[in-house]
Amino acid sequence: MKKWFKKYLIWFAILLFVAIGFLWPLPNYIEGPGDAANLSKIVNIKGHPDKHKGQFMLMSVSISQARPFTYLYAKLSPYYSIEPEEDVTGGQDMKEYSKVQQIYMDGSINSAIYTAYHQAHKAVKIKYRGIYVMSLMKHSNFKNKLKVGDVVVALDGRHFKSSLGFIKYVKQQKYGQKLTVTYKRNGKLHQATAPLGMIAKNRAGIGITLTDDVQVKPQIPIKVHPGQVGGPSGGLMFSLQIYSQLTNKNLRHGQKVAGTGTVDGLGNVGEIGGIDKKVITAKKHGAKIFLAPYVKPTKTILKYEENHQTNYQMAKATAKKYAPSMKVIPVKTFAQAVSVLEKTK
Repeated sequence: MKKWFKKYLIWFAILLFVAIGFLWPLPNYIEGPGDAANLSKIVNIKGHPDKHKGQFMLMSVSISQARPFTYLYAKLSPYYSIEPEEDVTGGQDMKEYSKVQQIYMDGSINSAIYTAYHQAHKAVKIKYRGIYVMSLMKHSNFKNKLKVGDVVVALDGRHFKSSLGFIKYVKQQKYGQKLTVTYKRNGKLHQATAPLGMIAKNRAGIGITLTDDVQVKPQIPIKVHPGQVGGPSGGLMFSLQIYSQLTNKNLRHGQKVAGTGTVDGLGNVGEIGGIDKKVITAKKHGAKIFLAPYVKPTKTILKYEENHQTNYQMAKATAKKYAPSMKVIPVKTFAQAVSVLEKTK
């Protein structure tokens, strides 16, 4: 009886150890190489199929909450990094974080559609709908009234044509002054009224971070289905895929072309996070070319970050170590990316 009980305790201890190792959540997140999606399977433009060989690939980074065993694995692997929870989620719960990433993805797709259609000289219009609530400060007087994902459409009954209009109006108001926010949630309009709080030194405000909510209306119908991927970093690659289908230009020359970066309505390419992991992902999926954003750092950035690396520099260094045969190309604008690809065979 005692032997059986002793064995039972040993097995119970082992199972408990394994369960804790795999399941116990830690206050950290692990970032690593993700997936590479073939954009021709995601983008569908009426009357404009993708006729060329090769692929434009959408890079992603894997993010998961650390457990004791995965934490140890990440410590030992050069492909993974351990990040504080606050740095990854910004203090939001996973539901809010996922919603924010989806908003960023929607914005990324809209910017890509506008950029590609505009550059391809195809008709496209933009309709401004309001501002997305991306987060709320802890001390905001609207904390329990607004939610992440709400779309603010008016302030005190006034409508604006851009987020700059909203910001300018709020700046003109005084601390403690009541403000009525009209917002849309799940397709229905609501109103919330509260006094403006002090969000910074000598500055009153609502206490939210925001981004524009725009609707892009191209004349040629397009559907983009990114699946579960979120975030803003697919803009450049989406725009290249859309542009190549609209113009029927062969920009890939039969090769797998990976890359990353945001793109705005003017075609400027912006930097993103996790580019080192994306280079490794691209290598694993056979990419021969990697397009990396290059934004020249300001003097202020260099002053406070002596070892600052641009996205391009980090991508180049990662490729040199893990994918020496991959060609990493710096890009500042969408037009430059197109020009480079036309010449790269």
